[in-house]
Order: sequence, then C-alpha cells, then structure tokens
Amino acid sequence: MYNPKHFEESRPEELQRIIQTYSLGALVVNGANGLDANHVPFLFDAAAGEHGKLQAHVARANSVWTDCKDGDEVLVIFTAGDAYISPNWYPSKHEQHRLVPTWNYQVVHVYGKLRIRDDEKFVRGVVAKLTNVHEKMVGEAKQWKMSDSSAEYISMMLSAIVGIEVEITRIVGKSKLSQNRENRDRLNAAHTLANRNEQAVSQAMLSAVPL
Repeated sequence: MYNPKHFEESRPEELQRIIQTYSLGALVVNGANGLDANHVPFLFDAAAGEHGKLQAHVARANSVWTDCKDGDEVLVIFTAGDAYISPNWYPSKHEQHRLVPTWNYQVVHVYGKLRIRDDEKFVRGVVAKLTNVHEKMVGEAKQWKMSDSSAEYISMMLSAIVGIEVEITRIVGKSKLSQNRENRDRLNAAHTLANRNEQAVSQAMLSAVPL
C-alpha cells in the first residue's frame, strides 16, 4: 500500500478502533486456486501474542478453508469511512486556485498467518462472542443470544461453519485525512462533511494530527 509518511496511522488505539468498529474485513489469500478475497466479520484480540489475533468463521461450503493450509500468509483489509473532498471546501482554494479534488479515507492492513480451526468448541465460542459484541453495538433492548434458539438448531448451524484465526505479524494503517493541507482547510472540509452527514470521515479529520 502506498503510504506517505504524513498519512501513516501508527496510533495503537486508532488502529484497534478501526478494526473493531469496521470489523467486516476482506480476507485476501493466495491459495490453491490463486488470489481470492472473502468478506468476513472478525473479532480482534489485542492481548493474544505480540501483535494480537483475529478470529472468525466461514461457511463450510466456502473453499477458502480447504484451498489454504495452516501457516499460509494472508492479508485482512479493514476499511473505515471514506469521502470525496471538493477543493471548494478549502478556504485557501479561493485565494490560490491551485488545489484539486481528493478522496479521504482510513484503512488498516493486517498481515498474518492463517490457522484453520475446525472444531465445534472454538466455533461456538467465536459465534457467541461475535453475537455479543454486535448485539451490543446495535443497541437492542433485548439482545439475541444463542440460547434463544433450540440446542439442536444451533448445533446444526454450527456444523455448517468452520473457524479461522489469523496470527498477526504486522499491522499497517493509513489515515488520509487532509493532514497535508492547511489547518483551516482540513477543519472547514471536516465541518462541510459533517453538514452532509458524512460523520465518520468528518470526525476522523477533526481528530487528525496535522503536519
């Protein structure tokens, strides 16, 4: 990933926020049939190992877990908010007339080694934790839990999925948030996005560290 110094995202708390808030990651593998990508919701365990660990599950019918083997290098891409930025939103544009449009965004690339976990206990635990996390995020008054369904039905559904883990070896983040522009330009563009209900990028731009 092209990642100029002024856009590098190295704050651990921000990298973790992006992974946990935008947890649908693109799992990119180079398996028996070449390059492939699957979009999978992940759990991030920051305390597991030096760089943490990702956990998820895929459909048993998905060939990704048979095309790959334990230890294969994989990449998981987490994409946060993104938004088009018009030069008209930069006050300096109206003085200099030397600015062009751009696109602001945040992404995290997680590199690691794939582990296939085809055992019911692991899968049950991942499903329970994923459910708990996301039921809390959507704010249901009565959160759904696995025990809401019959044990037989849950067992049948669990048998149709396979667990996976990614032992993280490296995390690379990029926050392209107009840090290379004048502070007044960045702030005005952020407020303009907020008025257009582009809150994710707006808030990230407001908290970005300027050059």
